[in-house]
Amino acid sequence: MMYESLFNYIADYSRSSITKDEEDLIKNAFRPKILRKNQYFLQDGDVSKYTGFITKGAMRQYYLNKKGDEVIVNLFIENYWATDRESFFNLKPSAYNIDACEDTELLIITRADLAELMKKIPALVEMIRVMDDRHAIAAQKRLASTINNKAEDRYEELLRSNPQFIQRFPQHQIASYLGITKETLSRLKKARK
Repeated sequence: MMYESLFNYIADYSRSSITKDEEDLIKNAFRPKILRKNQYFLQDGDVSKYTGFITKGAMRQYYLNKKGDEVIVNLFIENYWATDRESFFNLKPSAYNIDACEDTELLIITRADLAELMKKIPALVEMIRVMDDRHAIAAQKRLASTINNKAEDRYEELLRSNPQFIQRFPQHQIASYLGITKETLSRLKKARK
């Protein structure tokens, strides 16, 4: 079932289909990994050796600011890829932590194995190109929203684009992700009722 989720994801992000032989290559390159709640996938200062496709569970990517507060930069759920892209692709130490917010199941792959698969599977190349484009667009929109929009607007956008986040992540993590205080988030939630 884990691999079926990945095959479906590839099909959704690619016009090319994958063959049975390509499925076998993918199964040999991606390894299942289970993280328990609060277990790290990546710690600040380590190189991100893997990217992980989440088949079950929820994770977060964050750093600690100068005051020691967690600042959440990404939230991940099923059918999301969890990694520090800069560390993974440039093999540099990460400035982020990534940990499981729920018991989580992933399919993980190294940079070298991913590069090898990309030489052999056109659908994978297409999927990654589409993912990169969507990631860049989402990052640009999020940055513009953080700079230009009020807290209410950012919260409403999250409700429209990722309503499942509200159910899956604690309120203090949602607030950090939105760049607002827990109190502001609580006020916004009450105003919507």
